[in-house]
Parts: sequence; structure tokens; C-alpha cells
Amino acid sequence: MTTLLIRDCRLPDGAAADILVRDGRIAAIGPGLDAPAGASVEAARGLLALPAFVEGHTHLDKTLWGMGWYRNEVGSRLIDRIDNERNERKRLGLDPRRQGEHMARMFLALGTTRIRTHADVDVAVGTAHSDALVALRDAMRGTMDMQVVAFPQSGLLIRPGTLELLDAALRNGADIVGGLDPSGIDRDPKGHLDAVFGLCTKHGKPLDIHLHEPGELGAFALDLIIERTLALGMQGKVVVSHAFCLGEVSRAPALYEALAEAGIALATTAPPSRPVPLVKAARASGTKIFAGNDGIRDTWGPYGKPDMLQRAMILGMKNDLRRDDEVALAFATVSDWAAEACGFETCRLAVGERADLVLLDAETLAEAVVAQPPRRVVISHGRIVARDGALVA
Repeated sequence: MTTLLIRDCRLPDGAAADILVRDGRIAAIGPGLDAPAGASVEAARGLLALPAFVEGHTHLDKTLWGMGWYRNEVGSRLIDRIDNERNERKRLGLDPRRQGEHMARMFLALGTTRIRTHADVDVAVGTAHSDALVALRDAMRGTMDMQVVAFPQSGLLIRPGTLELLDAALRNGADIVGGLDPSGIDRDPKGHLDAVFGLCTKHGKPLDIHLHEPGELGAFALDLIIERTLALGMQGKVVVSHAFCLGEVSRAPALYEALAEAGIALATTAPPSRPVPLVKAARASGTKIFAGNDGIRDTWGPYGKPDMLQRAMILGMKNDLRRDDEVALAFATVSDWAAEACGFETCRLAVGERADLVLLDAETLAEAVVAQPPRRVVISHGRIVARDGALVA
């Protein structure tokens, strides 16, 4: 492993310091560090140093980025988007490995070194999407950490054969069991949760379940998920993604407390168009909450980019986080809070931590979130992997 000395950077607390990286880890932080013999020296010249970013919820297998503009004429219902996507994948010739790698590399160039990605599993594509992202995960190991969720996007029980395909995807190496709207899509909450929690028990895997269901319907699903999690001793192994219902029901405070007791984390994209779980309320209860982009430039919608600072800003705006210390909470949802909730190695700017760092043009952490300035240097596993938004050899 190489030794790297980052000379004259600015830490998030405003202090000027050098950072010594040895064998992929941060070995020392402080002013005026000596460069060990043979060390490479990177002159930061006052650039802000931040821990690298974490993408906690995306769909690498489905992005259309780089394939030309997709004209979106899909209906407004969730099932309209699901059906349209299933039909369009084949027509567009979507290659999940090619598109997934393209997007993963763009994430890396902009400072993200850990990704949790969902991969469609259904009777039309079988396990092809999940298998492609498992292969991508293995190919990028040592440069990017990736978790693959085997995800029944088109429904589970309503499409016979999907449960068996999820089982196969997990045998083929997928990391996490995925679920989707037990009542709204499968219309059988008990049967759906029997199936997904059963796969978790069989394979010893955690669960990440999309929950778009609104109001009391979504709250009812949360009640059931909490009950199952506690009964099976899966505290700390369950994530509920979206959970829009928490922004709609009056009993949300009690649900946050119950989620904290069950060790269930929340993944949010903070979409402007929907009520969402609130960062301060979740953290006050002890519930872990983190952020992700969801789909980026796909058949569901034209928005998004592989930049976690932009997502942190969107979350900050949605949660009315204005003070600099509040903007720091938004950053935490795409940094260490996300790493902890997903089970990734931590990503703190501290001695002993893995050297995954970003150097960028900003005076403070808050400015970095708001302005999303160019990433001058990205370091992953102690190695420089990108400069000025482009990957290096």
C-alpha cells in the first residue's frame, strides 16, 4: 500500500491540518506533519477535506444516463410506473451491468465510495439484474463498497414465481432481501411479510422494504414490520425506505419511538412532492435516518444526478434545515449516518478510519452542501481515484 500526505487542507471544524494516509487508513491528522520517506504528497492548498459520501438508496440497474433522452409519458399512479418500466426495459435494450457500472463510476468521481443499490427481480428478467450488480460489486471491491438488494419491483405474491427468483438471487450473492408495499401492491400484508422475513431467516440476510403506502395504510404496515422485527430478533437489520406515511399520520411520534425500539432505520429521498419522515423527529426518538437518490434519470422520472451533496441539499430544504449546524445534519444523512444504518464501514475524518476522503472548493461543510463545488480530489481506500470530476487510472 502507498503512503500519502495531504498537505494544508481545511478540516470541517475550520482548522488547517495535514492528513497522513498509510496502508489505506488515516494514520495522523495535524499541522506540519512530516512526510515519511517515499510518501506521495498532495498539496491541498486550503481545500476543504470531507469524509467520502454514502448513497443509501438507488437503482443502478435501471438508469438511462448516457442512453439519450427518454421521453416520459407515463401515468401518475405507482402501478403505472411499475408496468411502464417493465415494458420499456426490453424495448430500450437496457443492459444492467453496463448502466450500473457507468453510474457507479460517476458516483465515485463525485466522491461516493459506498452504495446500496436495489436490483429488479421479476418473472420477466429473472435474476439477471441482481446477478449483474453482484458481479459489478465484486469487480469494484477495493475501490467502492456496494450492497445489492434483490428487489421485487413488480410485486411479489401477485406475480407467481417471483419469490423463488428472489431466493435464487440471494443464493447467487445478493446481500439484502427487498420488499415492496405489502398492502398496496401485493394486497396481502401478512403473506408478503411472511415471504420476505422468511427469506431473511433462511439466508441470514437483512431486509430493506420500500413502503410508499400513504397515511394509515402505511402506518399499519409499519406496525406489522415492527412486530416482525422484534419477534424475529432482527433489530438493526431492517430498513424501511420512503415511509411517506410518517409525514401524514398524527401518531407519527409514537411510530418513531417504536421504530427506534425495534432498531429499524429509515431511508428517505426527501422528494418535494410527498410528505416524508423528518430528520430531527427521527433522530430525537433514536431512529436512524439516512438519504439516497432513488432512481436517477430512468423511466420513472427525469430527475437526479449521482451527487450526494445535491441530495443532502434537497433533504435540507425539505426539512427546513437552515443553520450551519442543521445543514451538518443533512450531510450526516449521506455520510456516517448512512454508513452506520446500512452496515458499511464507518466514514469519519479521524485517525484509524479508512481513508475515503474528498477535497473540494468550499470554506465550510455547509457551503459544500449548498454549493456542491467541484470535487478536486477523491480518495478511496487510501488511493487517489478521481481528479476534477474524472476518474484516474
